Amino acid sequence: MSSIGTGYDLSPTTFSPDGKVFQVDYATKAVDNSGTAIGIRCKDGVVLGVEKLVVSKMLVAGSNRRVHAVDKHAGIAFAGLCPDGRQIVNRARGEAAQYKSFYGDLIPAQTFCDRIASYVHLFTLYWYVRPYGVGTLLACYDKDGPQLYHCEPSGIAYRFFGTAVGKGRQTAKTEIEKLKLDELTCREAVVIVAKIIHQVHDDAKDKQFELELGWVCDESNKMFQKVPTELHAAAEAAAKASLEEDMED
Repeated sequence: MSSIGTGYDLSPTTFSPDGKVFQVDYATKAVDNSGTAIGIRCKDGVVLGVEKLVVSKMLVAGSNRRVHAVDKHAGIAFAGLCPDGRQIVNRARGEAAQYKSFYGDLIPAQTFCDRIASYVHLFTLYWYVRPYGVGTLLACYDKDGPQLYHCEPSGIAYRFFGTAVGKGRQTAKTEIEKLKLDELTCREAVVIVAKIIHQVHDDAKDKQFELELGWVCDESNKMFQKVPTELHAAAEAAAKASLEEDMED
């Protein structure tokens, strides 16, 4: 009975006999069924990319973005439920503003990650709330250089060289592991991220998607920004060309 959550999934404060919190598992499943989000830390910065599935042909391009700036030097990409992601982005912006107001400096990446993770974890502690159904990638460029973190719905967070969340995470991680990240520039990584996202997208099963790209690097003056339109277009064109070559082979 416990293996399927019956009787133990009514509250995030209830443990099953196996030691699981099923509502956290359900939140993780929401992330796993979402469009893929990728983060890569390069020698000069961090690149974030998201496969944002387009739910309707009538949707205006750029709506419901999944890559957001949360401070001058930091940005977030997320996979999972979009409203939940928006709440975490708003909380992150508030934490960054509060730190700047109190200490007079930009919030360090590790502190930023810890505060976001602590906030997410709070929603696994009380019976009257539910866990956030979002996996968050935090890109930051502080005094210690470029850093990439991943925060799970449980509130646990890891620091990565490169990672992926969402539906195509396993294939994406396999491709990322092949890269020599310490030799890669962000400009090169943008093209690679675009190729990976096009590769993991299944045209037969999935809806059409928009590719969202953001970076914080030396080229952007260590400020989190959307990838420039020209580079974005070039990366997407290269990704589609590479996909067509693979299909022909």
